[in-house]
Amino acid sequence: MAEKDIVFITGANTGIGFEVVKALLQSPKAYHVLLGSRSLEKGKEAISQLAEVLEGSSNTVELVEIDVTVDETINKAAELVETKFGRLDALINNAGAAFDKLFTSDATDFRTLFNKSYDVNVSGAQVTTAAFAPLLIKSKNARLLFLTSGTANLTGHEQALIPSRAASVPKGWPKEGLIGGQAYKACKTALNMVMITWHWFLKDDGVKVWSISPGMLATNLTGNPELLRKAGAGEPSLGGDLIKRVLEGERDADVARVVTQNGAVQPW
Repeated sequence: MAEKDIVFITGANTGIGFEVVKALLQSPKAYHVLLGSRSLEKGKEAISQLAEVLEGSSNTVELVEIDVTVDETINKAAELVETKFGRLDALINNAGAAFDKLFTSDATDFRTLFNKSYDVNVSGAQVTTAAFAPLLIKSKNARLLFLTSGTANLTGHEQALIPSRAASVPKGWPKEGLIGGQAYKACKTALNMVMITWHWFLKDDGVKVWSISPGMLATNLTGNPELLRKAGAGEPSLGGDLIKRVLEGERDADVARVVTQNGAVQPW
């Protein structure tokens, strides 16, 4: 595999992660893609869906079991990559989950909601990156990506809380009908700090680091992609294409920033 870039993508059996796999397999650049999946069964299903793409590609894909909330699977995945390839050219921390519902139902157990959300979205990415960092350092052109969100925008949320825009928040307690998404937003904001710290940790080792904010896309994150489409969400393939372009150097001028579609950078 020395002639191909080795790319590991967590949570790659569905959504944006799956679209990254497709985009890389169709790229003229040479890749061997490690499709990380928490479930081997779902990972196999994902690879079967790539049959048509693989027929016309010289690039390759391999299924790797990884659950970012279980250290044993993370370490086994890193050991596999070290044994087979001796390096990793790109790690895409894509695995994530949203557990928020209505504020009234979330408020009954905020601690569990936040801890569960952080375990997947923040701790999972941190531990996975630490496990693969020695392999990234061995690459001649390593890239490390964290999938964040447009909701992880402190500036935007501060502006949205001025009185004229806060009229939709109901008065009194509990906040009936309010969808706050607090845990998910807090996790993705924290993930941007994780990204920055890894930038400084690995900068002198030649590893380029970004957060990726792909925009509102019709993934299964909320459990209803069709509802998201009706609300104006784009197709998940847009996220896959953005990540491919970052891997292939289009956003090298924006290292250590939150990059979005159309060459833009997301405010903190």
